[in-house]
Amino acid sequence: MAKILVVDDEHGIRELLSEILNDEGHAVDLAENAAEARQARQQSNYDLVLLDIWMPDTDGVTLLKEWSGQGLLTMPVIMMSGHATIDTAVEATRIGAQAFLEKPITMQKLLKAVQLGLAREGARPADVVSAPAPTAAAPVMASADMVAPVSSTPAVAAAAPAFQPVVATPVGMSGQNSFQSFDLDKPLRDARDEFERCYFIYHLQRENGSMTRVAEKTGLERTHLYRKLKQLGVDIAREKKQAAG
Repeated sequence: MAKILVVDDEHGIRELLSEILNDEGHAVDLAENAAEARQARQQSNYDLVLLDIWMPDTDGVTLLKEWSGQGLLTMPVIMMSGHATIDTAVEATRIGAQAFLEKPITMQKLLKAVQLGLAREGARPADVVSAPAPTAAAPVMASADMVAPVSSTPAVAAAAPAFQPVVATPVGMSGQNSFQSFDLDKPLRDARDEFERCYFIYHLQRENGSMTRVAEKTGLERTHLYRKLKQLGVDIAREKKQAAG
């Protein structure tokens, strides 16, 4: 487990990156500007810092220079930005940044960059870890229209007797199998919601509450997954506790 500082002025991005890294077992501190980042760095040593470039008080490159000049750049730093130029990225890596991630950041690129940064902890700051090239993968900070449609209609087994409740995959991972039956006389929307609720609870318990792994298993981008669980009334915190117990 690594201790990671996430510095970004956008609340949604900070929370989302924190969720992903927490799911991977890391301890995460958050800072919304350079002032909070300075204070956090003075009070703690970090194994890795994710640092946004464009912030309202002091930009990330300037903060990186400060840390370098004060002898505080003792950890790998990964720069993040959605508007930075090539010159900015080159300057950041020259100062000591080990990687540069362009927003929107895919979960795959984030975890890969963090993995490489932690693996190279202790390496000379001049050694730069190149971020993976942008791909067509769904971005971490995706909006609703960026998410690929996912079919939520359950396939009914051919062997199921006519006019009988459909028996779904077993739910619950603690000791005994519990089966959920669905009433086919319900309206389609209600029956579908019932199935999806059962489906996501099953995967949450199976993956010990890890939203990262549930997103991978179900094929949903994380922000869409959070919206879906909220829409279905699934209590994520409760399911995580139940999975842990």
